[in-house]
Amino acid sequence: MAGAGASGRDKRATAARLKTALGGESSGAAAGELRALLEGVLAPAAGPGGGKAAAEALEWCRCLLSGGEPWDSFVQAVRAYDPATLCGLVWTANFVAYRCRTCGISPCMSLCAECFHQGEHAGHDYNMFRSQAGGACDCGDSNVMREAGFCKRHRIKSNSNVPCVPKDLLMMSELVLPQFIFSLIQHLREGYNEPALDLPSEKDLHKILQVLEPHVSFLEDLTKMGGAMRSVLTQVLTSQQFYKDLSSGVGENACAKKSHEKYLIALKGSGLAFPEDKIACGVQEEGAGTSTLAVQDQSIMDVLKHKCFLEELLFWTIKYEFPQKMVTFLLNMLPDQDYKIAFTKTFVQHYAFIMKTLKKSHESDTMSNRIVHISVQLFSNEELARQVTEECQLLDIMVTVLLYMMESCLIKSELQDEENSLHVVVNCGEALLKNNTYWPLVSDFINILSHQSVAKKFLEDHGLLVTWMNFVSFFQGMNLNKRELNEHVEFESQTYYAAFAAELEACAQPMWGLLSHCKVRETQEYTRNVVRYCLEALQDWFDAINFVDEPAPNQVTFHLPLHRYFAMFLSKAVKCQELDLDTILPDQEMLMKLMIHPLQIQASLSEIHSNMWVRNGLQIKGQAMTYVQSHFCNSMIDPDIYLLQVCASRLDPDYFISSVFERFKVVDLLTMASQHQNTVLDSEHERSMLEGALTFLVLLLSLRLHLGMTDDEILRAEMVAQLCMNDRTHSSLLDLIPENPNPKSGIIPGSLSFESVLSAVADFKAPVFEPGGSMQQGMYTPKAEVWDKEFDPVMVILRTVYRRDVQSAMDRYTAFLKQSGKFPGNPWPPYKKRTPLHPSYKGLIKLLHCKTLHIVLFTLLYKILMDHQNLSEHVLCMVLYLIELGLENSPEQESDEEESAGGQERCHDSWFPGSNLVSNMRHFINYVRVRVPETAPEVKREPPASTSSDGLAASQNSGTAQVFSLVAERRKKFQEIINRNTSEANQVVRPKTSMKWSAPGATPQLTTAILEVKESILSLLIKLHHKLSGKQNSYYPPWLDDVDVLIHPESSRYCHGDGMTAVERILLKAALQSRLNKRIIEEICRKVTPPVPPKKISSAEKKALDKEERRQKARERQQKLLAEFASRQKSFMETAMDVESPDADIAMEVATSEQHVSEAIYDCVICGQSGPSTEDRPTGLVVLLQASSVLGQCRSSTEPKKLPTTEEEQIYSWDTCATLHDARLSTLQRYFKDSSCLQAVSIGWEGGVYVQTCGHTLHIDCHKSYMESLRNDQVLQGFSVDKGEFTCPLCRQFANSVLPCYPGNNTERSLWQSHSNKCMQDLVQEVEDLQEQLGTFPVSISSETNLSKEMESVMKDIKSTTQKKYTDYSKSPGSPDNDFLFMYSVARTNLELELVHRGGNLCSGGASTAGKRSCLNQLFHVLAMHMRLYSIDSAYNPWRKLTQLMQDKNSELVSEELPEVPVLYRDVSSLLLIQILTMPQPLHKEHFTCIIKVLFTLLYTQALAAFSVKCSAEERMAWKESGALKKSTSSGEKSWEVLLGHVISELSKGKIYEEQETEELTVVNPDSVECDLQQFCLPFLRITSLLQHHLFGGDLPSCQEDEEFTVLASCLGLLPSFQSAHQFTSASCLDWPVPAFDMISQWCSELVSFSDTHPDQVKMLLMQEPKWDLPRLLQLPENYNTIFQYYHRKTCTVCTKVPKDPAVCLVCGTFVCLKGLCCKQQSYCECVLHSQNCGAGTGIFLLINASVIIIIRGHRFCLWGSVYLDAHGEEDRDLRRGKPLYICKERYKVLEQQWVSHTFDHINKRWGPHYNGL
Repeated sequence: MAGAGASGRDKRATAARLKTALGGESSGAAAGELRALLEGVLAPAAGPGGGKAAAEALEWCRCLLSGGEPWDSFVQAVRAYDPATLCGLVWTANFVAYRCRTCGISPCMSLCAECFHQGEHAGHDYNMFRSQAGGACDCGDSNVMREAGFCKRHRIKSNSNVPCVPKDLLMMSELVLPQFIFSLIQHLREGYNEPALDLPSEKDLHKILQVLEPHVSFLEDLTKMGGAMRSVLTQVLTSQQFYKDLSSGVGENACAKKSHEKYLIALKGSGLAFPEDKIACGVQEEGAGTSTLAVQDQSIMDVLKHKCFLEELLFWTIKYEFPQKMVTFLLNMLPDQDYKIAFTKTFVQHYAFIMKTLKKSHESDTMSNRIVHISVQLFSNEELARQVTEECQLLDIMVTVLLYMMESCLIKSELQDEENSLHVVVNCGEALLKNNTYWPLVSDFINILSHQSVAKKFLEDHGLLVTWMNFVSFFQGMNLNKRELNEHVEFESQTYYAAFAAELEACAQPMWGLLSHCKVRETQEYTRNVVRYCLEALQDWFDAINFVDEPAPNQVTFHLPLHRYFAMFLSKAVKCQELDLDTILPDQEMLMKLMIHPLQIQASLSEIHSNMWVRNGLQIKGQAMTYVQSHFCNSMIDPDIYLLQVCASRLDPDYFISSVFERFKVVDLLTMASQHQNTVLDSEHERSMLEGALTFLVLLLSLRLHLGMTDDEILRAEMVAQLCMNDRTHSSLLDLIPENPNPKSGIIPGSLSFESVLSAVADFKAPVFEPGGSMQQGMYTPKAEVWDKEFDPVMVILRTVYRRDVQSAMDRYTAFLKQSGKFPGNPWPPYKKRTPLHPSYKGLIKLLHCKTLHIVLFTLLYKILMDHQNLSEHVLCMVLYLIELGLENSPEQESDEEESAGGQERCHDSWFPGSNLVSNMRHFINYVRVRVPETAPEVKREPPASTSSDGLAASQNSGTAQVFSLVAERRKKFQEIINRNTSEANQVVRPKTSMKWSAPGATPQLTTAILEVKESILSLLIKLHHKLSGKQNSYYPPWLDDVDVLIHPESSRYCHGDGMTAVERILLKAALQSRLNKRIIEEICRKVTPPVPPKKISSAEKKALDKEERRQKARERQQKLLAEFASRQKSFMETAMDVESPDADIAMEVATSEQHVSEAIYDCVICGQSGPSTEDRPTGLVVLLQASSVLGQCRSSTEPKKLPTTEEEQIYSWDTCATLHDARLSTLQRYFKDSSCLQAVSIGWEGGVYVQTCGHTLHIDCHKSYMESLRNDQVLQGFSVDKGEFTCPLCRQFANSVLPCYPGNNTERSLWQSHSNKCMQDLVQEVEDLQEQLGTFPVSISSETNLSKEMESVMKDIKSTTQKKYTDYSKSPGSPDNDFLFMYSVARTNLELELVHRGGNLCSGGASTAGKRSCLNQLFHVLAMHMRLYSIDSAYNPWRKLTQLMQDKNSELVSEELPEVPVLYRDVSSLLLIQILTMPQPLHKEHFTCIIKVLFTLLYTQALAAFSVKCSAEERMAWKESGALKKSTSSGEKSWEVLLGHVISELSKGKIYEEQETEELTVVNPDSVECDLQQFCLPFLRITSLLQHHLFGGDLPSCQEDEEFTVLASCLGLLPSFQSAHQFTSASCLDWPVPAFDMISQWCSELVSFSDTHPDQVKMLLMQEPKWDLPRLLQLPENYNTIFQYYHRKTCTVCTKVPKDPAVCLVCGTFVCLKGLCCKQQSYCECVLHSQNCGAGTGIFLLINASVIIIIRGHRFCLWGSVYLDAHGEEDRDLRRGKPLYICKERYKVLEQQWVSHTFDHINKRWGPHYNGL
């Protein structure tokens, strides 16, 4: 039967039939039929119909599997049998997962978000992370995590309660799936063409994979059905029988045959073959000796045989470079235990093949990630790893594969002996190393070594260790640097990154892994093995590079992994395993060789920092820094220094010390002579190299990291060192403390010891806010006692990457001492006591007690005292440090009688008698024979009779101290050691290189001179004290006054101080150690010696004094200048800021003497001239115009809105101020005449223009030239000059326009009269007359002057600031009414915003918050000038309607057009602004008050009407009657009851009160009515008071909230005589221009006539919402995770995909895509678009994936920072650390404050253009 074309029903029927047949008797025939059917359906489709055929095939499979049932019910049925104990959810890169260190057993443990939130991890050490390579959820797997951390779903141990699967449910699956999988493999075989050029073209592979996508997805769906289906799949995949039957290519099916052939070709093409073929060809074809691998390794590398589907499937997965879908399918199967084991074995079997494919791959990064995605799931499980190690030689395979991989990029090493070297190293320039391609394999290796059972196998297997050391030796000496001596290197190679990464990952991390298993005594054997093979490898290395005893000059490699393996295992042996060090150390000769290269590195570090390698470029500095950097130091510099300490403790000290100075090339400097020749070093480098050598010795002798400190002490020392350099955040500390690179090694960052040590040594400084917007992080700073007792300069020097950090630590130390009053001057680094040495390393002390060192110290002290060149304070400091170390660590107390100088002292002739520093200190040296150039001053002197005495008793040796050559010494020792070792007959004496100074011809002839010295170390020290103090006899032995000093020498007075303190401390210690020393010190002090070279010192002193004096004078001069400058600036600021408001008292004076009228004077901040603003040369204020929608965001509720974090919570904007104002306007426009509508309201709630100034003024022509210069300035500015943006030349505040100052005097303020005598009627008439003059302008303005031009241009600026949609509201576009509306609304916006900045009311009073910075006054002039261009038709002038009774009411109704807006619907504040701005300026105070009084009557009537609508019908009746009763009384017009009654009776005439809603209001008592009315009127009074304050000066009174109404009313002159509060009513402020009742009737009648036509709208328009809460940003949840979990997976509303960078608007809660191209509209991305719609160009967005806030302002944007901080007060930008974050309320306040006050532009400094791309 033809399978392909059958319809769905047929398919189901066929499937059901087959299922029944297979269950019955004739199953054989049915099985045949099924097979034929499947072969037909699943045959690899040829031609274009591929996709359709695939879909068809899958449809068939679904039908057959479910046996004709509907697919969904089948899935449900199978799921019922799922024993889900593991989660096993597989994810790919970029997925957000969690890792809990508290619950994890393996460091790679990870959980999906669902399991994490379902588990209990509160208080655990967890973090969220973005998966790099993909992973799988480990919930339920007790091998990887503790059961306590399992989530609710996977906690149940279910096996028992899941019922057994019925046989017939999955019967079909067992028959169909083998063929389905085989068909998949056939597709893969078909699609793969063995390419000619080693690589299939990417396109072909992708094409095949696309075709196969549905097949693999189908398999993936099957795995998700749970355990029952998985076990069927496992059976199919691992059964060898199925594979044999279907795939072997035997049989009649041609198609299958062809496919099998392709498979064999692919195998061969991969360099793989069946073992049988291999043997036939013979393995001999390997090139002679090219490979280091034996035959058995050959089989690992080249043989593959597939026995089941799983194996071939993996083979193709690798061949196709790990397609994501396949990887996910293979991983989804892992919860099945049998599969897991089979798959792991298969994976191991293909390991070599994986490596080969990886090496060839183009996309090695992606491929690496996919490989690790798989391997980490397999190898993190200890049980599994152990099993595979035992059964499949996992370790052999891994090591061999790694070795093989590295072999492909080896080159000959050029270290030491370039020609004959046999050593090969990896080439760091190869892609394999540069791109870290080896990373997946190494990471697997580290992963399996973390399991103890596996690591033990490795450490026991000698063959493996040999191979591994062989591997490590490939890295020994890689990336060799050769010092450029002539010109700068052309091309700086960056290979060093690769080299450091390779050593860390491929050598050090496995080493730490192994070390973590050598912690106890029982593991001694392992250490012996490693050390043994390590030494063998090292010996081979020395032989291969032909190394004898001198390293080749001018080359250095930082990579000595073999040395470091040796060192670290030694350290472990002594520290943890109690091994005797000497049993595992090699002989002396080997130690001598071992120390050379690490020492070479230390010397080279010093050379690099002395700039001797500058010609090698910056990269060499980079290497020196990386070597000591926190991630590398404990695998690099620490083991190196430890190895040198071990060598020093076992070798002859004189030999070691002389080697050090020779390596540092400063031997020639160490002479008593004042001049010397250095053959190997330029003189400019001598000083820093000497400092380097001494510092190195101090480090070597003081560090105890591996010599006896416990882990906690080490952690503490590291932490103190880092904190002393700088205050640190918690995360940077974690990063800077060197932790073991291997995560399983114990000290996990964030572990308990870390926190407890941190709290012991540091104090937390909470994050502070600087008003500049730069947010601080929470920092840790060292406690005082840490500075006092624990500051350790040695540790700081060891750990600084940049030299400046050492200085920073010293500066902080100095500051601490000054602050705590411990020491005022410049202190020297303090000496810190060390932890005791471990007994095994006692030999290290010998260095301090060897003659060579003492001679060096003596020589240097002498040279410093004699002021020889090239010696610094640092040198002296280190010399004293070494002496002090020697005194602290002296061998057993010496006896006071002189020990006889024994025979062994033959070497140094007569320098010192013994080797103990304590006794050598007092030994007087009288004469020294030196070699000097003939030109030196010393040559002239005649040697007197020579004696050398030991202070009191003359010693036996009276000869002159000989010329001392360090180099000769070192050679002699080396020779002795070599001879002792090589006792064979054919003794080869290695050639000595010639002595350093006999270089022929190079230098002037050296002669010998004898120098008179007559000093001992003690006397030199005392003289040094005199020299340092600048006084003679400054040292007086303290114990002569106070014997206690000797008993309690640890007095704190010597802890901190400078050089003198150090000398005193040392002398005290010397005296303590021996009575003789004490006596000699006293004697020297008695003899008071004049300072040595008198001329020299005095001149130096004099110089110093002069210098100090000059400095002092300079300082005084500077102070004077600064003071002068400051006073100038101050006076300037005062004048500049006082432009606006000469204070009230001045105003009063002006009022008294009308005649002298002051003109405002302005200073121009560009040309510096002062003067008035004139018509021709106007002055302007620097202003920033910005569109603002802040007002529109006010809501009427006081409860701030929350940011939605669930689907249920949504935010609607229907209750915002902007929406309600909009709705009101459009309603009015529906029923009334357009032009009058546009004067009945204000706009600008959204997109209003806000004007702010910094208060500085400039001439407008100066400004223009300033802008020109900015335009030509090529520097990149943060603003766009073309858009008119600039920064104020004086205060650098951002601005974009100049507001012209109206010329003229301050007379307006002088018209301040308390109450005019004119009566109300006259004033009303005057106001009307003034408005009549509207068209007539003062001549000056109508003519085009500079001023009027500027006013026009600024008006244009104001208009263009906001978008068109925020200015056009009229129905007829471009009507003048629009401009009119816009202009007075600008004034309204600015007044309202000022009110908001004051907190929404005027209770605080005082001057304007912006004080002198308000520009409202100037703004009013500009607006007024423009408003008066539009004359209002006098018939429509609202003033008439307010002040006169109209005669003819009917004439209007006849006209066709819509009526005007009734007066009661008009917005009173808008009317006020229209009235004020259309009056001729300057306005008189009395007219202003008149306008207010009239408008107040209207406002009050509106209040009554609005109130009446709220009442119930009965109440209305009651009010009406009670009002009518009192109507006749005299004060009727000033009683609200009467007026309310009147309003109600008037309005009842229309249909206004009809169809009452059922919601009856409660009965209202009179007091609350009063309160209601006051609340209704307050917003108007506030705006008016502000306006009056700006126009006429005068402060606003402050008051309590409950009396705000009365205070403002009296301030505005509405209250004639101020009554006492208790009997005050708002109505008493009324002053009616015409009889009240008539006026009210007239106003109400308009409503009545309107209600006849539109009864439903009347009430709605009357109810105005007067009370708005202040604008607020959305409230954010406490914990960031709530936001993140909801938004990071939320889909975009436009394209329904999850955006890459989701963001949410903090003003309105809209979800937007940052940079999302899907949501782009007309080249604007969504965030920019939203910022224009929501904030008129200002947007505040929280970036979900980064936790930071981004501000968009117009065409610029800036990163504001984060309002979420972790427990340590730090931001976590980009959620890199993934720690829990909590809201920081203060920061959010600051953000909201900047938003409301429009100061983003001024406070945030880092702005950049966004080009609409956000």
